Amino acid sequence: MEYDPEIGHRPAGHHVDEKDPVANVSDDTSGELATGPSSGLLFRLRRLEAHMDQKLGIESEAINRKLEQDKKPVPWLEELTMALLWASGTMNTSCFATGFLGAQFGLSLKQAIVVTIFASILGGAITGYCATFGAATGLRQISVSRYSFGWWPNKVIALLNSIQQMGWAAVSCITGGLALTAVSDGHVSLILGIVILAVVALVISFIGLNAILVYERYAWIIFFVIFLIIFGETGKYADNSTPATATGSTLTGAVLSLLAIVYGSSASWCTMVSDYYVHYPANVSRLKVFLMTTFGIAIPTSIGMVAGCVVASALGSKPDWAAAYEEGLGYLIQTMLYPRGFAKFLLTLLVLSGINTNVISIYSAAISFQQLSRPFALVPRFIWTIFCFLCILALALGGREQLNAYLQNFLSLLGYWCTSYGIILFQEHFIFRKGDFANYDLEGWNDPARLPVGIGASVAFLLGVICWCMGMDETWFVGPLAKLIGAYGGDVANEFTFVVTAVTYPPARYLELKYIGR
Repeated sequence: MEYDPEIGHRPAGHHVDEKDPVANVSDDTSGELATGPSSGLLFRLRRLEAHMDQKLGIESEAINRKLEQDKKPVPWLEELTMALLWASGTMNTSCFATGFLGAQFGLSLKQAIVVTIFASILGGAITGYCATFGAATGLRQISVSRYSFGWWPNKVIALLNSIQQMGWAAVSCITGGLALTAVSDGHVSLILGIVILAVVALVISFIGLNAILVYERYAWIIFFVIFLIIFGETGKYADNSTPATATGSTLTGAVLSLLAIVYGSSASWCTMVSDYYVHYPANVSRLKVFLMTTFGIAIPTSIGMVAGCVVASALGSKPDWAAAYEEGLGYLIQTMLYPRGFAKFLLTLLVLSGINTNVISIYSAAISFQQLSRPFALVPRFIWTIFCFLCILALALGGREQLNAYLQNFLSLLGYWCTSYGIILFQEHFIFRKGDFANYDLEGWNDPARLPVGIGASVAFLLGVICWCMGMDETWFVGPLAKLIGAYGGDVANEFTFVVTAVTYPPARYLELKYIGR
């Protein structure tokens, strides 16, 4: 019996019973090279998933390659989802909270805004490039990177992506939970608020891609209006005259550190962006995909973060705002908006913004977990969704008291490895694949023998790890290069990582092709 990567292990002439949903699920529902058991717990779980897919539209076989003949024409409204999806995922209280970091680093309002917008576009461009692989290959993002990292090293990438998505969802749970606590005047604890946000996101992610795309296509409208109101009610208090408290090399270090944090926020989507593009036809304009994704991330991210910059600049002249900020982000929002009843209403709506990020993150984390190993691949997606939900709860509850430190450290770390990931995919495509998807063995996406070994990517990636350690500026560790910049250090990990990865990957990959042949 031969293995067909598109249908899994099934004997020729196997009869498919249209009334039996399990018969319509390939034995390799996960996309890994494995044959599912014909009895036992996993078999029953996969049968349950197939029944839910048939009755409720629960997505099964999530990471299998989407073939061109199975795709349907996409109307123009659905193409807009390439931008609107990210608008819903980024225009939230987490980005608003990140906007306060510029003032805390000693930057003026003008400096904080310029750095925020530039870094958002830069990070969005990394994600926008990675997005162009989804429709062209029909593969999820972690499957795409098998053509650079190979079968085994790519499993490390899958694990990193799962951790990243769960961490980002935890940040959203914390900021949303703070808002829910404030709107309830303390009657809803932060712990309960975190649980509520995570549960609602779990329900939407549980259903699958179709539900996510419909929800995220329209959710952004509410938050866009709310941020316009925030600008309208707080803009007149913005302090645009006070100069930066950081000067000289300390100012340089502050700019570099803020740049790393904001860039990491936008670039962190690059390791899962193709997950939401596999249903588009392969002939969709790659330029359109790039631009809509880049600015679909950069613009709404900037809106939320710049609002945070504006409010942070006013804290010095508004002691009541500063006192409310010490209590929590939700209390600040409630204090600075008026009248009070209207502020509570807006805050209630803002609570929902954390759900948008969580929906995207839980879905992609579950898909990444399925690609860690063959046994993991046999576990249905909905089980991994529940597992991710539990991990997010643990992270959010554990980090709820140290939000700013959580944001500074975690978001910077996201950018480091996404820089390595993005440049490796870029060079593989344009240098070694000649920019042509015809040079990808897409039918062999699931066969280790037809994929690169991943030595070149592993060498470049590991050297990138050394660069992170040399150039990072975190609360818990400041690298030797970062220490050289100003009184508090300056984060140069992304810049150093970019250069070293770009220089080392081409020769390492060339040698891999020369001596191994793939």
